Amino acid sequence: MSRISAVEVIPLAFRDPALLNTVGVHEPLALRTLVKLRLDDGTIGLGETIGELSVIEDLRRIAPRIIGMRVDDRSSLTDAIVAELGDPASHRTMRACSPINVAAYDAHGRLEGVPVAELLGGRVRDEVDFAAYLFYKWAGHPGEPADRWGAALDPVGVVAQARMLIDEYGFRSIKLKGGVFEPGQEVAAVQALAQAFPGVPLRLDPNAGWSVPTSIEVAVALDGVLEYLEDPAPGVHAMAQVRAQAPMPLATNMIGTTWPEFDEMVELGGVDIVLADHHMWGGLDATRELAARCGAAGLGVSMHSNSHLGVSLAAMVHVAAATPELDHACDTHYPWNSDDEIVDLGDIAFSGGAVRVPDAPGLGVELRDDVVDRLHRQYLESGRTVRDDTGYMRTFDPAFDPSPARF
Repeated sequence: MSRISAVEVIPLAFRDPALLNTVGVHEPLALRTLVKLRLDDGTIGLGETIGELSVIEDLRRIAPRIIGMRVDDRSSLTDAIVAELGDPASHRTMRACSPINVAAYDAHGRLEGVPVAELLGGRVRDEVDFAAYLFYKWAGHPGEPADRWGAALDPVGVVAQARMLIDEYGFRSIKLKGGVFEPGQEVAAVQALAQAFPGVPLRLDPNAGWSVPTSIEVAVALDGVLEYLEDPAPGVHAMAQVRAQAPMPLATNMIGTTWPEFDEMVELGGVDIVLADHHMWGGLDATRELAARCGAAGLGVSMHSNSHLGVSLAAMVHVAAATPELDHACDTHYPWNSDDEIVDLGDIAFSGGAVRVPDAPGLGVELRDDVVDRLHRQYLESGRTVRDDTGYMRTFDPAFDPSPARF
């Protein structure tokens, strides 16, 4: 089996709309990191993760340790990362493991001539469902022209945004990112979606922007309307209090994000559905393990998303295809960020709100070097090193308060 001969860690900056959330608003450029593993026979494997400077620095520290290692020996790759960074259960270590793990799977699949899903144990589904991911948003970034999506600041705008996404991608589930406005306004938006799209599963995610009493009040108001309510209140104990009175399932990607936290979450019984994220959990193997533990605990499984490009989309499709416990449509930011795509997606395309699992080797994507070079130059010229939704919002609203449970 071929060995790793070089590791490239390439920071990227790509366009992001003015999407609102509980901690502020997305900046004009989103940050992402591309990892390229080159094997001694010239094969390339790709991984993608968040673009924070601390993650980039960790990946560059790791790179010399994994040179010469077998690409199919992923447990040893993880051991090498842990030896450099310490604590295998820390968020820092898991985030560094993820793009290396994905890139190793991609390269291994290319060598063997099989899709990553087959290396993960084989596909249990031929297509992966995704949900339309709605945001309250400004028409454009201040000082810039309106983008093609326009503003969504009230129920009418939210429904119009949903219609655009469904018309273009065929989504059959809808998620609204909340925690932005007074909760009654967001309840009205969900009710408007229910009226406009009867029978379509709906989700609301205020990112822990509500107190326990507010969370319960909203849950009662939307009884029979929501498929699930995601992370309404901050912390495992607050979620358990909400779950005791909420008439619908609660989901999370914000609590139980390490194994000890996961065990506490299960014990307290505050969550029904876990949104897995291979970027946060350490890669594709860890995501499969998380899903298996969810199944054993009687929890449902979906997938979380952050601003991302096509390598992450492909990785999500493959691990979702090989995850029997997955029982809800996955999140994806992809429609918001697809204009700066760094790969040729090949057979990966949305149809009817789903992506068919590709048969091509590895992840099934091919790098667009010219776009990577452009986005890397954009990163360097931007001077950006961290994501700061709150700081960006405060340039327009100095009194903005991002505190959890502020409603």
